[in-house]
Amino acid sequence: MIVGDAMKAIFSILAGCVLAWPAMARDISLRHELDGKALDVLATQVLRFNDEQKGKGRVLLQDARGVENKHVLPHMALLDPDDSMDFFGTRPRFRPLHEAVRDAGLKLDAAQFYPQVADAVDDASGRLQALPLSLSLPVLFVNRAALRKAGLDPEQQVKTWWDLQKLAGDLYDKGAKCPLTTGRFAWIHSENISSQAGEAMIQKAGGAEKVLVNGMVNVKHLALLASWQKSRYFHYAGPGREGYRRFLSGECAMVTAESSLYADAVRAGLEVAIQALPHYDDVYTVKPGDVLPDGAGLWLLAGHDKDDYKLAARFVAFLMRPDVQKEWVRTTSYLPMTPAALAALRDSDIPQHLLDAAQKRLSVSRKASTRPKHGPVRDRLHEFLGEEVSFVWTTDRAAKEALDNAARRVNEAIAVPVKAAPVKAAPARAKAAVGM
Repeated sequence: MIVGDAMKAIFSILAGCVLAWPAMARDISLRHELDGKALDVLATQVLRFNDEQKGKGRVLLQDARGVENKHVLPHMALLDPDDSMDFFGTRPRFRPLHEAVRDAGLKLDAAQFYPQVADAVDDASGRLQALPLSLSLPVLFVNRAALRKAGLDPEQQVKTWWDLQKLAGDLYDKGAKCPLTTGRFAWIHSENISSQAGEAMIQKAGGAEKVLVNGMVNVKHLALLASWQKSRYFHYAGPGREGYRRFLSGECAMVTAESSLYADAVRAGLEVAIQALPHYDDVYTVKPGDVLPDGAGLWLLAGHDKDDYKLAARFVAFLMRPDVQKEWVRTTSYLPMTPAALAALRDSDIPQHLLDAAQKRLSVSRKASTRPKHGPVRDRLHEFLGEEVSFVWTTDRAAKEALDNAARRVNEAIAVPVKAAPVKAAPARAKAAVGM
């Protein structure tokens, strides 16, 4: 009997512990679309973070491709907001990172980050909207084997768009079915073309914004790409990352893409050369190196409770640690977020000249930045630009008409509606007169 009472007491204690676990621990979900080594390193870092919490909370990974009901929103997501429809089936509200971290009693200053990195995810006031965890620079990838097969020099340098036109033409003449493709068209072939030429994409007048996606250099560039498309030098696969698959499969010899594609190219067994994004040398104000980092960030979804955001804020602080950043950057080829992270990479196997180049570009001041910020303006810009540019590839629509249409649609969508003046009531005597 005594033994039986003792066993009941033990089971009671164990049951109490099990029931108490959900109250003591807190789980928050992180939706992503990673695979391969990038997923491996993220999973490893999440496990390490969870261990350090010692039962105070956990981050649980959630693959966006396996979610049955996308409308049930996670607490965090590692994504480019352009991919929101694929991740959530809608465009949800995000909670600004700076706000959540502040409320959690932690410090997050945009000055901790490289200026160009912060510029990719901050708002109009310079406050971080997300953690810029997975950013890249736009570059040109060349499949060296494809050039050798065509009898061309695999080490030849492509500096201008005219150089790229000649190389793409030579590849086509030698039998290449797809000399060149691209991905993330709006960022690479609109935002960066404007940035290199020193043309603003956003014009501010008082509190309003106006999109200038139809500037002279943008029209010139789209018209050039359209001529390449007709000549079969260039193959447009879609507004997102569709072209990357064609390059990684070996179908296309070159691709303008984000620099982090390098890790995927190595895993695909490709021997690639990475070159700077080409530029126009006949533009007076051109600055070839003024390219814009962009990509996926760690975004917080709105609508969760205070303790969830506190745990998320601790996870953000963990991801910013130089040792964690070092492991992440070495594995994924994404850009380091902070000077401390780049310093930690100095003793890694990454070539020093690449680190020097990254430090030089990422350190450039963002004071004169006119890039579109994440939010309604950028969302509509990328959406409408993708729709209008598609007519250039499939019809005889002129580049200027397509870009004019895109600019008009965006500016109409973001215009602040003018409030109608209130109707004044008629004087009392007038009412009386009418009544007679």
